[in-house]
Amino acid sequence: MVTSGATAPSRFAWIAIAAALATMALKTWAWLLTSSVGLFADALESLVNLAAGVMSLLVLRVAERPPDEEHLYGHEKAEYFASGAEGTLVLVAALAIAGSAARRLLHPRPVEQLDLGLVILVAAALVNLAAALALLAAGRRLRSIGLRASAHHLLTDVWTSAGVLAGLGLVAATGWQAADPLVALVLAGHVGWTGHRLVSASAQGLMDRALPGEDVGRVTAALDAVLARQEDEVRYHALRTRRAGARSFVSFHVQVPGRWSVQRGHDLVEAMEEEIRRRLPAATVFTHLEPLEDPRSYRDQGLDPLR
Repeated sequence: MVTSGATAPSRFAWIAIAAALATMALKTWAWLLTSSVGLFADALESLVNLAAGVMSLLVLRVAERPPDEEHLYGHEKAEYFASGAEGTLVLVAALAIAGSAARRLLHPRPVEQLDLGLVILVAAALVNLAAALALLAAGRRLRSIGLRASAHHLLTDVWTSAGVLAGLGLVAATGWQAADPLVALVLAGHVGWTGHRLVSASAQGLMDRALPGEDVGRVTAALDAVLARQEDEVRYHALRTRRAGARSFVSFHVQVPGRWSVQRGHDLVEAMEEEIRRRLPAATVFTHLEPLEDPRSYRDQGLDPLR
């Protein structure tokens, strides 16, 4: 992921760090005022957000390094480590929230100064929402799984705050103190599910999973468009795809008549590669040219002999 300073994903990681610092301070203040276990859970998640934001910043800077002699395909996969670590931290936060909620159920404690605590919590939730929307837009535009993970993490924090608000509102309306830890337990499950999804997505990326169906469709549409303009019979097969962070990798074999000159075959594969990159930005394309008549052109182990 070689990017200019203006478009580097690491620049946007500072948004997550700033939001985590602001919301952690606000939620800790609200927790100290109210003694709400729900607010404690929310403040703890903001601490996790801060740790994840710093880690994401460091890893994104690694991912932005250009290829070198030891990493000829670039450093984009570093983003998956950031996303996986963030997911793990979210899972740890979920366990901590559940533990605190269970203790409060066993040892009830009244919630105090609800009005001011709720106002502070709403302010913190709005900060997180604004930061999450900004990161989500940047992550989609830059095709950064690290930024998208940070955005979904912050959105989870927003939902957590909404749940805490509901629990504290129920306490204020009914005086039922158990509502606070019960809502915190529900939130622990929601936060844990988000952490699971982040870890799973990171593992799939590290395992070189194929591109999503819509991206593979763009690749095949590009190849078919170029081949449709050929007078002679031309085929392709052995199409393989994978993604590393923001970059997509595509490889395939092109079969042309053996009488073609090297230049003509080269012009064809260049046209195919250019069309793929036009339809699928940030794609690295590898091609292999083969004579259509040679039986060895169909001996690609583990692949269908013909498309």
